[in-house]
Amino acid sequence: MATLCRVRHRWKRIKCAHVLTRSLTGKFDYDLVVIGGGSGGLACSKEAAQFGQRVAVLDYVEPSAKGTKWGLGGTCVNVGCIPKKLMHQAALLGTAVKDAKKYGWQISGPVCHDWATMAEAVQNHVRSLNWGHRVQLQDKKVKYLNMKGSLVDEHTVKGLTKAGKETILTAKNIVIATGGRPKYPTNIPGAIEYGLTSDDIFWLKKSPGKTLVVGASYVALECAGFLTGIGLDTTVMIRSIALRGFDQQMAGLVTDYMEAYGTKFVRKCVPKRVEKLSSGALQVTWSDINTGSEHKDTFDSVLWAVGKAPETKALGLDKLGVKLNKETGKIVLGADESTSVPNIFAFGDIGEGRPELTPTAIKAGKLLAQRLAGHSTQLMNYDNVATTVFTPLEYGCVGLSEEEAERRHGKDGIEIYHAFYKPLEFTVPERDASQCYLKVVCERGGDQKILGLHFTGPNAGEVTQGFSLGFQCGATYSHLLQTVGIHPTCAEELTKVNITKRSGLDATVTGC
Repeated sequence: MATLCRVRHRWKRIKCAHVLTRSLTGKFDYDLVVIGGGSGGLACSKEAAQFGQRVAVLDYVEPSAKGTKWGLGGTCVNVGCIPKKLMHQAALLGTAVKDAKKYGWQISGPVCHDWATMAEAVQNHVRSLNWGHRVQLQDKKVKYLNMKGSLVDEHTVKGLTKAGKETILTAKNIVIATGGRPKYPTNIPGAIEYGLTSDDIFWLKKSPGKTLVVGASYVALECAGFLTGIGLDTTVMIRSIALRGFDQQMAGLVTDYMEAYGTKFVRKCVPKRVEKLSSGALQVTWSDINTGSEHKDTFDSVLWAVGKAPETKALGLDKLGVKLNKETGKIVLGADESTSVPNIFAFGDIGEGRPELTPTAIKAGKLLAQRLAGHSTQLMNYDNVATTVFTPLEYGCVGLSEEEAERRHGKDGIEIYHAFYKPLEFTVPERDASQCYLKVVCERGGDQKILGLHFTGPNAGEVTQGFSLGFQCGATYSHLLQTVGIHPTCAEELTKVNITKRSGLDATVTGC
């Protein structure tokens, strides 16, 4: 005990001396210390180094409740966008194999999917990206520290290794880019003990088998979509609405297609408990919100996709007075990503009101680095950021939903042009295209400025990315009509759309 006390006192003397020296000399170890090695944090650090700044990045991944852990790169690289898109592609290939027969491909015998083969290939690619990020930091002369970072004061960060070794770093500016992690429901017995989250699903070595996905966010629907697509019995349990925050007509088309695709939906229900049977199966009991009646079924896996919690608790923000939103736990930020404490900045998923999107965090991080280095005054524009939900029928959008446009401009202040179309690829295999739809939400008066654009169909991300450029240039409905389409594509249907919802006319595209 005496030895421990001596060590503690020695640590306090070292820490105080370090901070005191910095205060007296005005010198710092670094110009910038970034806490968080996700896409945004890495982009910020590399951009700052490019301007000659001395930069350090601290990144440490706490294993999930199931013990899953991964390398440098954050959610997107390890347990988000990248593995999700690859597994989505695996599911699309399954559909393509079915279509191939109608196109003349001779496929003998049943076609089945092997989870282990896919998972190994996806995980190997992710590991290559982990390594690539480390190499990039080294090449840019950014110091990478595999440590858990927390704040001591507005210029000081404490790093803690897995072994418990502490390191003090001082910096002119500190940036927090720690993102968020999936939440477990805390009031459902067995939820944590037997459940998975998106932190685990991509790193499973064995197939999750028959799966219950609880939640209706884009994460929930994307996971349910690719699980269905590779042949697994998949059920989605929805408490209220699907894709909250997105255009609800489009959300309905997405889930309608998924149901036709084979995904089961249990609506207006909430889980009550999860129990493990002697057979190893998981018995889930849930109740109907409207009737209160209880139901049961067994599954091999239960995937919780009920939202994310910001990684703020271990940062020591309360001691420094960094202002948080009490309801969400996220950091309250200014337009320049500043917090309530000077010299401490934050961006990405951890910021209150910020879109939880990787490209947004990357862009915001780069612009912040440029401003801190004195090379720019440009602020991040968070309006009209395009995104895509990679469900079996992809949904891309940019700008306002119909509901939000109506709220801001009134029902009589907007005009909606829409069309149901059939992708040429769907014709030969005779696939149902009743959910392939697009709509353009415009101001009703003047030049009819485009307020929102929505598209369900193949390659929705590629389609939406192109049209999103127009939003930065003040695109109008006239601009859309003046654009010559590329034939035959799905995207060209947006340049021909001419039926308004207000007219009540049939919006089905006929001919080619």
